[in-house]
Amino acid sequence: MDYSQLISIENLFQAWEEFKNNKRNKRDVQLFERHLEDNLFDLYFALKTKSYKHGGYFEFFVNDPKRRHIHKAQVCDRIVHHLLYKNLYSLFDTTFIYDSYSCRLDKGTHRAVRRLEKYARTVSKNYTQECWALKLDIKQFFASVDQDILMGLIAKRVKDKDILLLLNEILSSFSTKESQGVGIPLGNLTSQIFANIHLNELDQFIKHDLRIKYYIRYADDFVILNTEKLQLKPQLIAIGNFLLGNLKLQLHPKKIILRKLTSGIDFCGYIVLPHYILPRTKTKRRIFKKVIKSDPTNQSLQSYLGYFSHTKTHNTRLQLKNLFWLNNFSDQQIN
Repeated sequence: MDYSQLISIENLFQAWEEFKNNKRNKRDVQLFERHLEDNLFDLYFALKTKSYKHGGYFEFFVNDPKRRHIHKAQVCDRIVHHLLYKNLYSLFDTTFIYDSYSCRLDKGTHRAVRRLEKYARTVSKNYTQECWALKLDIKQFFASVDQDILMGLIAKRVKDKDILLLLNEILSSFSTKESQGVGIPLGNLTSQIFANIHLNELDQFIKHDLRIKYYIRYADDFVILNTEKLQLKPQLIAIGNFLLGNLKLQLHPKKIILRKLTSGIDFCGYIVLPHYILPRTKTKRRIFKKVIKSDPTNQSLQSYLGYFSHTKTHNTRLQLKNLFWLNNFSDQQIN
């Protein structure tokens, strides 16, 4: 797809339809929709004449449970993000390894955990031998991405110069306060595909250069399994050197975790053990606290039950349901 096709008015309206899902109650979206055709044609004209400039960001923090700094772009910019995301996804997704699970169709946390469970069973020969897990995390990944390196990786597959200029406009609209040309914002849809393109270099190095078979990555968290503890140390050193030398990224020194399978592997919000999976204790407590204090909707309850459904926690799910219905019954009695 060339630039003129990418920015066509038909694609802009399609991007709007996809963007507005579950956002119709947001004030900025409502204001944009009030003069929808004028706004989209203005955006089209700016893109066509190459006068488009990305706007600023609205900053805020969320706790999920880790505190995260979110940068929210303006509505017209987020529509452009949708255009570029779809284009990049179609170009790059087939180049990613199978065991990359973040922000991809038919992937996600639950499949990542199930894959880890399968690998653990294989490596341990059906739980009859030792299995070691090396879990790693990249230090401040989103705030540390070198934009020039990322643009170089994108340019290997994106050949249209105007699309590259637009992508550069998106990237250069943000930088960490410490330095220009560094960082991608949490909150941008494009940041999801940017992260996968960037870390695909790490995936390829681990799979093809180090020839590590049992490796899974979700975002900037990844885990390697091996029967031999001593083999993991040189792999750790090689990965750290590759990240620093090729991507200007660092492993988080406080999040280098080596554990036996029998002690439990903490990954994507679950604990993988021989024969079963458990929820994280902190996550379990947080969910029960929300049910007790925040009076969640039935939709929220189903989301919580969905989390527990992937674990061996029948009694926990029963307790959660009882607590939810008890709260509702009490409210009805009061009213």
